[in-house]
Amino acid sequence: MQLPVQSQSTLYAEPWEADAGPEDLAEIARAADRAGFAYIATCDHVAIPRRLAPAMSTVWYDPVATLAFLAGVTERVRLLSHVAVVGLRHPLLTAKQYATLDHLSGGRLILGVGAGHVREEFEALGVDFERRGAVLDECVDALRAALGPDEFPSHHGKLYDFEDLGQRPRPTQERVPLWVGGSSPAAVRRAAVRGDGWLPQGDPRDRLPAQIARLRRLREEAGITAPLTIGAIAEPLYVGEPGWDVGRRTVSGRPEVLAESLRAYAAMGVGQIQVRFRSRSRTELVDQMGEFGSEVGPLL
Repeated sequence: MQLPVQSQSTLYAEPWEADAGPEDLAEIARAADRAGFAYIATCDHVAIPRRLAPAMSTVWYDPVATLAFLAGVTERVRLLSHVAVVGLRHPLLTAKQYATLDHLSGGRLILGVGAGHVREEFEALGVDFERRGAVLDECVDALRAALGPDEFPSHHGKLYDFEDLGQRPRPTQERVPLWVGGSSPAAVRRAAVRGDGWLPQGDPRDRLPAQIARLRRLREEAGITAPLTIGAIAEPLYVGEPGWDVGRRTVSGRPEVLAESLRAYAAMGVGQIQVRFRSRSRTELVDQMGEFGSEVGPLL
């Protein structure tokens, strides 16, 4: 699940998150660990322009700092950047941060990457917004090298060129999973030919089968036989009868009802589902996560 509190866009933040802080994040991460969740995820924005702040807010925790903090209070759950806008930073800097995170967490990192969409962020940091797709493509290639086993990685590209520069600690994982986010044709192609996984950006259920078919076709055409982890973001969930207005899109009811709804994703070829729960407080959210882990999870 994507963690609350750490990003507070008006599209999905609950009112109680406005006054929440580090202890709330820590307790929710511990709840995910206890309940058997596969990963917890954080977003990435450096700064939000005033024109977008009313909708997006300016609350966007740094993903590396946040995931490192949460690594220290959890034991098993994996740590996902969903997604890191890696084109805003030099790949060696990104590799240093995330390799250290993987090392400190005992090999729990999943590096999710995306192209980004806020022009002012790119302009402020001196990165070409119009070429962000090409920048991301090369960043992925450079990160493959920089997060690999070699202490002195090398990459020679159009934008980045490095060798004979050592970085330790190395990641604990032999291969850090690299998941590509986005649902545009370019993002789907990038995931198919460069990624270990795909993180869609809000694709509705009826769009997913065609996207998945294209992913598989592009991967086959590229001659890649390694498995690809295909994701989906489910509708908001509420385990049980809410007794309050959780919105018309929310799937609620008995565990069997939620499980039946989510199993439809597996039938499409989805391998991991990101879930979100409606809640009025941290306590209610933690209770929902526990109920989901114990009552819905086994049915999946």
